Amino acid sequence: MAVTIKSPREIDLMRTSCKYLAEMHDMLAEVIAPGISTWDIDAIGDEFIRKKGCIPNFKDYNGYPASICVSVNEVVIHGIPSKKKILNEGDIVSLDAGMIYKGYHSDAARTHAVGRISEENQQLIDVTRQSFFEGIKFARAGNHLHEISAAIGNYAYGFGYGVVEVFVGHGIGTHLHEDPEIPNFPCKSRGIKLKPGMTLAIEPMITMGTEEVEVLEDGWTVITADGKNAAHYENTVLITDGDPEILTLI
Repeated sequence: MAVTIKSPREIDLMRTSCKYLAEMHDMLAEVIAPGISTWDIDAIGDEFIRKKGCIPNFKDYNGYPASICVSVNEVVIHGIPSKKKILNEGDIVSLDAGMIYKGYHSDAARTHAVGRISEENQQLIDVTRQSFFEGIKFARAGNHLHEISAAIGNYAYGFGYGVVEVFVGHGIGTHLHEDPEIPNFPCKSRGIKLKPGMTLAIEPMITMGTEEVEVLEDGWTVITADGKNAAHYENTVLITDGDPEILTLI
């Protein structure tokens, strides 16, 4: 699959999909609290997506059983919602989700505090988010893709954190995952040259310790190999003739 350049019509459809997703993330941020189950978070998100006339693009994707990936503490990504998994004071929880609007995908992730959390957990959340913004300083036409990657990784490394390497960002459009792959760490190659109309899902996955991860027996849940916490921050981004447009922020 080659990297696609979106037409103005396609960009407008993606803007709508991404706007709804941003609204959902803002809504879910308000329901995160000690005592809620990850199952309830998924149900609330799924209901929101469908009320907007959209399709949850994670549901049944390669067999994934839910609409929202809900990943707690050492779970990096792809946590499966469960009625038995209850959020506790001091946890951190990452929500990763997307939706399809008239055939066009959106994708975004946020990590939230559950009640009052430790300073080290808050710093992990803040640095992960900021690493994204360090990266998109380079998300401009004429630059190369791996300039984004290097900026993300070098910022996180500066805090002594690990950067997950086996999972990366991606292009997005009529498919959830399109070319190109977008690493979150410095690469030997420069990567493709960025052009207006490219749409990219840029998603740092940052850990307090090792970058090594393991996949649990369910085939989905990805945890840090050392059991230390991880955070995840993602937006769908449009490359323009000027500054990048973050489609999943409102």
